[in-house]
Amino acid sequence: MWMLFLCVAWAAAIVSCAHLCRAAVAAAQPPLRAPSEGERRLGLYEMAYLSGGPRRVTDLAMVTMGRQRRLHLAGTGWATVVDPGGRNAVERALIDAIGPGGQREIPEVRAAHAASDVLAALADRLTAAGLAVPAATRESVASGMREVRAAVVVIVVMLAAATVGNPGGAAPVAPWFALPLLLAAGCLGIARVEIHPYSRWASPTGQDLLRAVAVPRSPAPDDPHLLTALAVRGPSALSDPELRAALA
Repeated sequence: MWMLFLCVAWAAAIVSCAHLCRAAVAAAQPPLRAPSEGERRLGLYEMAYLSGGPRRVTDLAMVTMGRQRRLHLAGTGWATVVDPGGRNAVERALIDAIGPGGQREIPEVRAAHAASDVLAALADRLTAAGLAVPAATRESVASGMREVRAAVVVIVVMLAAATVGNPGGAAPVAPWFALPLLLAAGCLGIARVEIHPYSRWASPTGQDLLRAVAVPRSPAPDDPHLLTALAVRGPSALSDPELRAALA
């Protein structure tokens, strides 16, 4: 009976690792074309998307409007519109995401803003330029990682079942399960080192551009480079504790 459990363990390890390897190979493929000189000049919203995806773009838009007293961000996690006139498409989409009531919880604003056509167009433009990881590739890598983690759990469960079902066996069954467990765990460990750069929002080319951006470590609230630091490093770059609490 324990051989049946071993076959299930091997099947889980092989299938999940094969899916992850296939996703990793697809993610590592170079873009179909190199970005043009104009596409390599990143604006703040492009930096934000490549660094943290739609959520970072929303945070950047909210903080930008908040610094100009056009939006109030409360430490309790609410966003309130002060001036309903957005100065660009991203801000207008943000105001629409907050809704006609002019006030909404920030997590709900992020979700609605991420689903807007404006952010979808931004993602498509960066993906077409070879700077962002395609959504399908990013999901394929994430799905492969989940499958390998699940395989590790399956192997451990199969080992426990085989041990219980073979209490008086002539030989211990644990060593037989060591190889599939080592395969799955090793694949997962290598993936976290080798595949992780491709699972982010920015492609290798996009990451190279982000690394070239000069970002101050601890910008003051009135520092003109504060928004750049927020776009690249996220809310941790903000020195205002109330503002960090609002975004958290």
